[in-house]
Amino acid sequence: MFWRRLQDLFSTGLMRFALALANLLVVLIVVGLVWKSWPILSLKTLPDLLLGTAWQPLKGNFGFLPFIVGTLEVTAIAMLLAGPISLLTAIYLSEYAPYRLARVVRPVIDLLAGIPSVIFGFWGVLVVVPAVRSLAQAVGVRSTGYSLLSGSIVLAIMVFPVIISVAVEVLRSVPTEAREAALALGATRWETVKHVLLRSALRGILAAVVLGFTRALGETMAVLMVVGNVVKIPRSIFDPAYPLPALIANNYGEMMSVPLYDSALLLAALILLVVVAGFNLVARLTLRGIERGWRT
Repeated sequence: MFWRRLQDLFSTGLMRFALALANLLVVLIVVGLVWKSWPILSLKTLPDLLLGTAWQPLKGNFGFLPFIVGTLEVTAIAMLLAGPISLLTAIYLSEYAPYRLARVVRPVIDLLAGIPSVIFGFWGVLVVVPAVRSLAQAVGVRSTGYSLLSGSIVLAIMVFPVIISVAVEVLRSVPTEAREAALALGATRWETVKHVLLRSALRGILAAVVLGFTRALGETMAVLMVVGNVVKIPRSIFDPAYPLPALIANNYGEMMSVPLYDSALLLAALILLVVVAGFNLVARLTLRGIERGWRT
């Protein structure tokens, strides 16, 4: 009995240590980024940095607004494209698809999730960029094809397998009795999906969307290759953009002799981290509000 208690105490302590270590890593990352960003924060006000539009490192101008807007826009458009398609695909694979078809399609989706992002980037350059350029010409807009829309399409395709895989597992975790009870009451299959499955699996589906969103926010190589990388605020989906991950990947390690340049790039990383954390917080608060609304 003594040894069992000792093993239990040891296991509990080990798990608590692992939890503390995981949280400590996040704190250390934030502290490190703040420390490295402090030189530019101590010389320039945060509103000037976040709302400035001029990016001229040689002149000491570091305006992050074009990069922030580019990041949010390319991610938002990608999620608008990926979200409905991924959710409908997950519902079909979980509730409608024949077993043999689902068994063939699932490994293909998993394989898509494992493809390196640089391959998506090359595919985007060869296929998506010319298609977007042709679309822009068809609607009377001049564009090279390297644009916000191209980056969003590539990002959406990269996010598909993440959202689909998680959503399918969440939908399949809903008890079979819930489906049978709804069907026994006269509900159609779609009514069962809409009113029973989606409601029961809302937390997991939202988690899948958040996971896909964070993957899209932090993606670098594929977007870097197709989005255009021009420092300006996009005014249409056919304009080039310059997301924060592409800014960091393109410039970190170069021109470090320019004063405050490395500090500005690490501030960009800190801004990206804050955006991701903020979105996760908003998603959790939204889910809590929905659940409280259902309980009342």
